[in-house]
Amino acid sequence: MAREDDFSASLILKRGGLARVGLERIALLEAVARLGSISAAAKAAGLSYKGAWDGVQALNNLFDTPLVSAAPGGKSGGMAEVTPRGQAVIRAFRAAEREVGAVFARLEGDGEMLWSLGLRTSARNALRGVVTGVEGDGVTATVTLSPGEGLSIRSSITRRSVEDLDLAPGRAAIALIKSSFVRIDESEGENRLAGEIIDREAGETSAEVTIALSAGKTLTATLKPDEAAWTLQVGAKVEARIAAADIILAVD
Repeated sequence: MAREDDFSASLILKRGGLARVGLERIALLEAVARLGSISAAAKAAGLSYKGAWDGVQALNNLFDTPLVSAAPGGKSGGMAEVTPRGQAVIRAFRAAEREVGAVFARLEGDGEMLWSLGLRTSARNALRGVVTGVEGDGVTATVTLSPGEGLSIRSSITRRSVEDLDLAPGRAAIALIKSSFVRIDESEGENRLAGEIIDREAGETSAEVTIALSAGKTLTATLKPDEAAWTLQVGAKVEARIAAADIILAVD
């Protein structure tokens, strides 16, 4: 029987001042592993299909390799499985529940994995990666981030921000991008990422589309009815364009 001070029922992983993931997302991963479907896992976890899909994509974007491999099937269901990396995350969290203090000490060298579990931000897109280059010696600098094999994102920030965040090749960082800054028209943008629309949810005044990139990553873009891309449907091949100045970088 669990004691009142037992951490296992309410563990939330934290590092620094930012809250991370709790039991809900781990339970979602476990449900996907057990049921082989995001829609079925959503029902088991008491989530909407969109809530479960968004949770899975957020986790995939924050790791070097996806935690869940899924073939979108909409609310009717599609095949999905938790990858070895995802299984490792589940095991780490459950181990931490059982022996919080001791396990955190043993996993200190694997802190990157625990740190990535649940970054909360108002930006719709959060892509975790590794800095591969820093250019510029004036007031501004261009930082290149690799969120995964075959992907590269360039962010334009101040030189002081580079110093404050201690950004250098090999440093882990997260690119935060508002969905309204992701364009799939002929807009200018230093970042051009090829992908395919795998989900679309539209209202009268806006639509939200999810774009699958390489390396298991995704981007979410917000569209308006007056944009040419408004008519694009699931399956359309697109090129997402993002200005370097519209990408914010964050570190632990």
